[in-house]
Amino acid sequence: MPTLHIQTPSATYPVIIDRLLHDERAQIQHPGKVLLVSNPKIAGLYLHKILPKIRASEVFVCIVPDGEVHKTMRTIEQILECAFAHKLDRKSLMIALGGGVISDMVGFASGIYERGIEYISIPTTLLAQVDASVGGKCGVNNAYGKNLIGLFHQPKAVYIDVDFLSTLPPRELRAGLAEVVKVFACFDSGAFERLEAESSACDLGLDSRASGLVPFIQRAIEIKAQVVEQDERESGIRAALNYGHTFAHVIENLTNYREFLHGEAVGIGIRMANALSQELGIMSERESRRIDSLLDRLGLQQRYSVRDVEEFYKCFFLDKKSTNNTLCFVLARGIGGFELRSDVSKEQLCKVLGKFA
Repeated sequence: MPTLHIQTPSATYPVIIDRLLHDERAQIQHPGKVLLVSNPKIAGLYLHKILPKIRASEVFVCIVPDGEVHKTMRTIEQILECAFAHKLDRKSLMIALGGGVISDMVGFASGIYERGIEYISIPTTLLAQVDASVGGKCGVNNAYGKNLIGLFHQPKAVYIDVDFLSTLPPRELRAGLAEVVKVFACFDSGAFERLEAESSACDLGLDSRASGLVPFIQRAIEIKAQVVEQDERESGIRAALNYGHTFAHVIENLTNYREFLHGEAVGIGIRMANALSQELGIMSERESRRIDSLLDRLGLQQRYSVRDVEEFYKCFFLDKKSTNNTLCFVLARGIGGFELRSDVSKEQLCKVLGKFA
């Protein structure tokens, strides 16, 4: 399997798509101390397989609570306390073993510990493999919204292994596919068509070891790598990777991160974004139906009812892409393209939200 290399102004690092779990030769070497951070579920499944692969002067383990609801400064404090207790220094390394929540928090904690130390990401969910672990966006949630506290901190390396997905609950596996749809819909119509053609669970291997997902994982990472290399700090094209997310983050916040997985909320957000694209005339009804149909076939059939249109609208202004009280929306232009729009009126938005009430 290939190794992709990401080159940004601040760092160059490999994304190794390999059999980390079963390749006896695969090792992670570091001359200093290592702090591996995981959650109880993932640690129970994989810690005994990963620890023997780490060659370091000392290796410590920090177990933090599982779930988006724990992606907070309180958990960051727990990680930092563990690092201080074991006397990590500026030459030490953190390793994230887990999904997107772990990846985001370890990236953030390592980025602020003693003004920044290196970290490695070993993503164990599909969502983390195709999105959260690559690109260096790290952070936590607070009462005002999702990922509003954080920084850009690129990893030292990322290890992708599809074998982790064999123990992933089907719901989480399908939620991760929303991020794949997101990337293909905005950047690669050919990959979108291939995913359409192979979107039955049997063809993709969702009922076995997810081996059928490998080419889609690789292509999604390739696209994200190309985007991150062009725009590391999300001042331009990288914003397109937030397609569906402006709506999704409001949904997650209003449901206290308990009703939907992140990918499920993204799937709903994509549908809402497409409705706005139709309202603005940059997507046809047929194209919107194609994306909706693909989401349905991939098992992303969740729906959300907007209970208060005005409340939902006000929450948009907590989004990181809003500037000077001006909202910016990432919208698919047909299939395979995108637009960043900051000229959407409140009337147009409320009209779209009303369709989901």
